[in-house]
Parts: sequence; structure tokens; C-alpha cells
Amino acid sequence: MNAAGSLLTAHDLRKTYGSTPALDGAEFSVHAGEVVAVMGPSGSGKSTLLHCLAGIVTPDSGTITYAGRELSAMSDTERSALRRSDFGFVFQFGQLVPELTCAENVALPLRLNGTKRADAERAALSWMERLEVADLGNKRPGEVSGGQGQRVAVARSLVTRPKVLFADEPTGALDSFNGERVMQLLTDAARSTGAAVVLVTHEARVAAYSDREIVVRDGKSQDMERAA
Repeated sequence: MNAAGSLLTAHDLRKTYGSTPALDGAEFSVHAGEVVAVMGPSGSGKSTLLHCLAGIVTPDSGTITYAGRELSAMSDTERSALRRSDFGFVFQFGQLVPELTCAENVALPLRLNGTKRADAERAALSWMERLEVADLGNKRPGEVSGGQGQRVAVARSLVTRPKVLFADEPTGALDSFNGERVMQLLTDAARSTGAAVVLVTHEARVAAYSDREIVVRDGKSQDMERAA
């Protein structure tokens, strides 16, 4: 796909850890409302690419542009603010706060952004309904199943209505049934808001939910749509 008009793009990204190159000229683009799967074997550089795109890791060279702004030109404070407002995250193990109820976990990003408690709780319950976990609001993460906890994590990632959702192996800790349901709910919910999704996975059945695949090997990327 042509990178022109993309919401988030990366060009010629390079990142080395010690003497090991994690990224070696990687390219990336995603449009608003598009789901792009980043695939590759373990150690290929796909998670490093995601972390660079999200402004968590700074590449050694190359450019990353989000909504017309270059991430490298932003301060650490600006990038942190971007991750709270425009970016959402889903990780392999959910990373819910065990001391909080599921509803409080979902409302947390809004509360950290200064939203009033009642408004944050209302939005949290709305997203939990969409992810089919509204009945778990008063339970803590340790009291729900892995599949349920991951749906709560997806609701939390979407509650701020981010422009880009980063999902790093979101079904890696789930069985196939729960993994399929989480992916269906995640992609349907994200598309309903027009969010772009950057989906890191090594599973073909998970990548099947995407609009396009980018394969990363030895730090280099290949857009499979262009390759075709």
C-alpha cells in the first residue's frame, strides 16, 4: 500500500543492541482504520519495530512520522503524552493492575488523563459491554479467566479512543477458542472507531484478521501486498 496519506509511517529504521542489529532498514506504514499484522519468527525484530513506532524505543537512525509529526522531534514528555492520548496498547499477558477491579482497570487511562470518576466509569462500562465482560466489573484480575482478562485489557486499550492501537502478541497466552474471540472483538471494536491497529504476531490465524501483512526477518521488512 502507498505510504502517502498514512497515519503512521517509518522509513529506514535501524536499531542495534550491542553488536546485534534488531532493525536493519525496516519500513512501515498504516492508514487510519487499517489493521496491519507484523509477522516474523522470534528475534526477527518485530517487537522492536512496534516499540519504535510507539515511541517507547528510539531508533539509532531513520524516521517515524505520526499524523505529520516526526517522533524524534518530540520531547520525552510529548511522546509520553501521545501514548496516553493517541496510542493504546494490548500486551500478551494483559498487564492489568491486580489491586484494582476490572472496571477500575478499564477506567484507569481516563482517570490518569484527568477525566472525572463518574465519566470514566461510564465509559469503562460501555467498553466492557462491547467486549462482553460487563459482568466482571467488580471482580479483580485474579478472579477472571485468561480470555476474560484479555478482553478487559482490550477494553482498557480502547477506552481513550486512541488513533493507533498497538497489540503485541495479544493472543499468545490464550487457547485457540479464546484467542479467536479476542481477535474478533478487538478488530471489530477498533474498526468501529477508525483506529489503526499494529498487530505483532507469529500466528497465521491471528494475522488473518488483518488487512495487510508486513513480514520482518533479520531486521528487514517486506510488505506482502507489494510483494504480491
